[in-house]
Amino acid sequence: MLWGQLALVDAAMFAGAAFYINVAEQPARLQLGAGPMLAQWKPSYQRGFAMQATLAALGFVLGAAAFALSGRWHFLAGAVLMLANWPFTLIGIMPTNRKLLALAPAQAGAESAHLIAIWGQLHMVRTGLGLLATLVFLWALLG
Repeated sequence: MLWGQLALVDAAMFAGAAFYINVAEQPARLQLGAGPMLAQWKPSYQRGFAMQATLAALGFVLGAAAFALSGRWHFLAGAVLMLANWPFTLIGIMPTNRKLLALAPAQAGAESAHLIAIWGQLHMVRTGLGLLATLVFLWALLG
């Protein structure tokens, strides 16, 4: 089923990008001083948001299409997991994002470094949602 395979690929790309942020980019960022840390986080966040928001929405559409064509509930479950990234981001992560985006790098200090550390922990939820969606789409295709 092409739509299911595309949903799987999309979810795997989302999960891989989110995982990279958690295991490579965020730990490297946390080794910087507060000013450079914030200066690096801002453009990284902007680019990452555009990529991951698109992948999450596309994963939902592809999973929903696979469900509509096959009737397999697994595709709908994977689609919902992909879509869950949107409300989690808007409700769970966006307040932290707004605080960080409002700060100029010259204003960076212990508070901004702490917020970036919290942001990384919150981002792990997105990684988990992507990994779960990937596994559910794989389950749907193998079942």
